[in-house]
Amino acid sequence: MPEEVLHGGVANAGAVIRSGQHVLRPGNPHSASIHRALDALHAAGFEGASRPVGIEPDGRERLEFIVGEVPLPPYPEWAQSDDVLVSITELMKSLHDASETIDLSGDRWSDEMADPSGGPVFCHNDVCLENVVFRDDEAVGLIDFDFAAPGRRVFDLASFARMCVPVDDEINSAKNGWVRSDRPRRLRLVADSYGLNAAGRSDLIDLLAASIAKGGEFMLRHVEAGEPGFVTMWNQMGGMERFDRRRGWWATARAAFEDALS
Repeated sequence: MPEEVLHGGVANAGAVIRSGQHVLRPGNPHSASIHRALDALHAAGFEGASRPVGIEPDGRERLEFIVGEVPLPPYPEWAQSDDVLVSITELMKSLHDASETIDLSGDRWSDEMADPSGGPVFCHNDVCLENVVFRDDEAVGLIDFDFAAPGRRVFDLASFARMCVPVDDEINSAKNGWVRSDRPRRLRLVADSYGLNAAGRSDLIDLLAASIAKGGEFMLRHVEAGEPGFVTMWNQMGGMERFDRRRGWWATARAAFEDALS
């Protein structure tokens, strides 16, 4: 079959290929566990993720291609709408709900972005706009489950909110094409759409701080390892200054987000 490079991503940039109705992408030590979980989710009725086909002799994953549009930075205007934010939140809730019925024990998972507390649901842990497939501006599929692992619902939600509200200062977010918006109100929209109770909203605020720190540590770890995609992104986004600025911004902005969720 003719092959087409699918653009986007950082670690796997240039290495994700569409071949007919399938996608071929680099595998990892957790691919078998991820495929078992995705198969179980489909069996439980969740259709919002790539269906695994198998692992090739060369180690690449083969999955069914999800037809649709994936927004890449600088993000287009349609991808920044409230309706898009709500549709991703609802898709994540469907993923979490379905995963409560499957067995996640005994498998091998990445710990890079995982909930250190563990948890009962299957968390994607990297739901940014470029890992969501849309049709008619509605989220229909999640892709790139490399960092998936069992965890708490609100932990996965905090990681997603950090990247898609986004919970970030204007200088950093503008570099990805985000326009100025009422970010606390958009976080409230995520909490309302997911149906978080008061305790869940409090946890969401606390976990946002942890997610900000964890995201910076993750990036720095891969930069120090000399991985080209991460080094390029690090330099384009401003290096350590970006993460220092975000931590300082959150220290002053947190109260507004707390007020919005109260």
